[in-house]
Amino acid sequence: MSYEIEKTDAEWREQLSPAEYHVLREAGTERPFVGEYTDTKTVGVYSCRACGSELFSSETKFDSHCGWPSYYSPLAEDRVQYIEDSTLGMRRVEVRCARCGGHLGHVFEGEGYDTPTDQRYCINSISLTLRPAE
Repeated sequence: MSYEIEKTDAEWREQLSPAEYHVLREAGTERPFVGEYTDTKTVGVYSCRACGSELFSSETKFDSHCGWPSYYSPLAEDRVQYIEDSTLGMRRVEVRCARCGGHLGHVFEGEGYDTPTDQRYCINSISLTLRPAE
């Protein structure tokens, strides 16, 4: 797949910390309940840490108690890309940044959360940068 922002692995490694690279470029996962934004209530916009694309709003963030920040929708559907993920012996839907292809996390449906979409975008904090509202 091609993206608006494309860099070599060496360029990504130079830009990102080893932990950021592992999650964003190798589809890794940070440990639950340790992420910077898991429990934050700050009002603002969450952007891709790799390219700065605005992805999620604090208005759609909710407490899912799953160990990672959760949102019930992206800012706009064209901001994210969905990839079928059958690793770990289950069917999941991976969520990537549509601008740079950075791995963000996964989206789940039908879990019974009281949200307008009945979806949970389970996103790694390390994939995001929060820009507080002014």
